[in-house]
Amino acid sequence: MRIAIVAESFLPLMNGVTHSILRVLEHLENRGDDVLVIAPSTLDGEAPGRVRGAEVLRLPAVPLAGYANVRVAMGGVYRVKRILADYAPDVVHLASPFVLGWRAAQAAHQLGIPSVAIYQTEVPSYAARYGVPFLENWAWNRVENIHLLATRTLVPSTFALNQLRGRGIPRVQMWRRGVDAARFSPDKRDGGWRASVAPGGQRIIGYVGRLAVEKQVEDLAALAGIPNTRLVVVGDGPQRAALEEALPDTVFTGFLGGEELARAVASFDLFVHPGEFETFCQTIQEAMASGVPVVATGRGGPLDLVENSRTGWLYEPGDLSGLRSHVLDLMGDDAKRRAFAAAAHASVQDRTWPVLCGELVRHYEQVIAAEPAKASTGFRAGAAQ
Repeated sequence: MRIAIVAESFLPLMNGVTHSILRVLEHLENRGDDVLVIAPSTLDGEAPGRVRGAEVLRLPAVPLAGYANVRVAMGGVYRVKRILADYAPDVVHLASPFVLGWRAAQAAHQLGIPSVAIYQTEVPSYAARYGVPFLENWAWNRVENIHLLATRTLVPSTFALNQLRGRGIPRVQMWRRGVDAARFSPDKRDGGWRASVAPGGQRIIGYVGRLAVEKQVEDLAALAGIPNTRLVVVGDGPQRAALEEALPDTVFTGFLGGEELARAVASFDLFVHPGEFETFCQTIQEAMASGVPVVATGRGGPLDLVENSRTGWLYEPGDLSGLRSHVLDLMGDDAKRRAFAAAAHASVQDRTWPVLCGELVRHYEQVIAAEPAKASTGFRAGAAQ
C-alpha cells in the first residue's frame, strides 16, 4: 500500500501520538509498504528526513504558546491537497487530527482518498484546564467535523467510543494500543536504581508522563506523608518548576526513554496516574507490563485498562482522599500488592504491537476496498479553516 500519515506532532517531540506512529511505521516497513509522513517543522529545523523507511515531509510551523517544542503547522487546505495529489496514497492516516489533520481531512475528502482518523487526544476538554472554557464548544465542533469527513474513525477505549458516538459521529470502531512486553518487563527491576531515588529503602510510588496542566500531576500532593514511601515523577514539561515547588519531597528524574524508562517503571512498587483526560493512557499499560499495579482516575482510557481489586484501583475524578486511600491500601499490604502486580502483568501479555498494527492494516484495507463514506450534511456550523 501507499499510505500518507498526517501527524499533528512527530519527532523529535516524544508523546503518545509520536510513539504510536513510530510503532506503526515499524510495522509498515516490515510489510514493505510505501509511507509518507506529513508533519510540522521542528524548532531548529533539524529532524530526520526518513524514519523507518518512510519519507518525512515537514510543513512550516510555529510554536504553541507555553510549549516551545510543540509546533502547529501553518497554511491552508490547498497545500496539503497538492501534496496528497502528488503522492497519490491509497489511504490517509490522520494521527490525532486537529489543526494539520483538519486540513488533511478536507483534502482527502475532496480528492476522494479514503481516510482513517485516529482519535487519540481529548483536546476540547483541555480548554477548561487551560483557563479558556469558552473554547470547548468550538474545539468539539472541530473534532466533530474532522470525524464526519473521515471514512473511518478509530478510538482506543470504550469511553472514547461512547463519547464520539454520543456526539453523533458515525463509522467509529475500536483500535487499542499495543505494548512492548519485552522492553517493559518485571525483569528490568533494578535495585541500584531504586537505591538512587529512595536511599532509605522506601517503597516507590511512580508517575510517568508529560508535566503539563492537563495531566493534573499536582493532585499527587494528596500522597504526602505516607509512611515509608517516596514519590518519583518521570517526565518533563512546562509545569515542572511549579510541580517541584508543590511536591517538595518528590524525586523528579526528567525525561527518560528507552531502557532507562523501562528500568525506572519496573522499579516502581506502585504506578499512579491522576489525569482525567486520557483517551487511552499508554503509560498505565507499560506499568502493568512491568509488573506494577496501578491507581488511576476512573475516567477515560483507564476504565478499560485497570480492573478494580485485581490489577489496581480506580478512584472517582476529583476524589483525592480516594486516591490516597487506595495508595495506602496497596503500599501497606505487600501480599496484596504482589498479587495485583502479577495480575496486571498477565492482563497485557496479548496486547503486542504487531497484533495491534495488523488490525490497523485491516482497517486500511477495508476503507480502501469500500467507497469512501461522505459526510451526510457537510460541516457543522462554526468550523474554521
